[in-house]
Amino acid sequence: MTPSFQLLRLETDGPVVHLRLNRPDKRNALNETLVRELQTAFVNLPKEARVAVLSGEGAHFSAGLDLSEVTEQSVAEGILHSRKWHAAFDLIQYGPVPVIAVLHGAVVGGGLELAATAHLRVAEPSAFYGLPEGQRGIFVGGSGSARIPRLMGVSRMTDMMLTGRVFDAAEGQAAGLSNYLVGEGEGLAKAMELARKVASNAPLSNYAITQALPRIAEMAPAEGLFVESLMSAIAQGDEAAKQRVRDFLEKRAGKVGKAS
Repeated sequence: MTPSFQLLRLETDGPVVHLRLNRPDKRNALNETLVRELQTAFVNLPKEARVAVLSGEGAHFSAGLDLSEVTEQSVAEGILHSRKWHAAFDLIQYGPVPVIAVLHGAVVGGGLELAATAHLRVAEPSAFYGLPEGQRGIFVGGSGSARIPRLMGVSRMTDMMLTGRVFDAAEGQAAGLSNYLVGEGEGLAKAMELARKVASNAPLSNYAITQALPRIAEMAPAEGLFVESLMSAIAQGDEAAKQRVRDFLEKRAGKVGKAS
């Protein structure tokens, strides 16, 4: 049974699940309800799902944390609030399927933290990126300190937080915040095109890429290479992988070419 949501729209298109933040009147600011619904959605993805696309309704992806929820929090409440975000966002990055985010308008604060959980990010020219926590007297609490530097580096993130610097779509692409920069209004179509391509991969291979790769990157080289050997052997041993290799060797599969 598919859960019902207040602030999240969920649609399926074959193996692709589209989750849309649906709080446009608040620029898709992330409150406790929306974060909880994201967590519930990723726990309960349909069995046939192979890829998830994440986007925002209206003019913005997400303007970040709904500050009205945290103005009077105690220290203990603040820790619990942050840990709820961590639990939800871990389910996105380390969930069962690859996730592609469509970025337009504000991708700010917690919205950028959410975008950083995705495995691929498609940006439109209207996208802009900011981390205004320094100007608000607060600190990132939705896993941004762990995820965003892996995309853009500690120095750039420090600049954004200390000075309030905002990156436009082109600067964000150059800094590594997006993988693809497309025309205005073309983000969702590009994300769906990529999703269908990713969905055609062997599921175990996708799982290895999204689960093992980021963990190996954090390991010491010797340990990482050992885990790589284990993951490589597991993936190769899957019958779907064996069939794909046979198809390639027998010239039933296409060769590597320039990506579209």
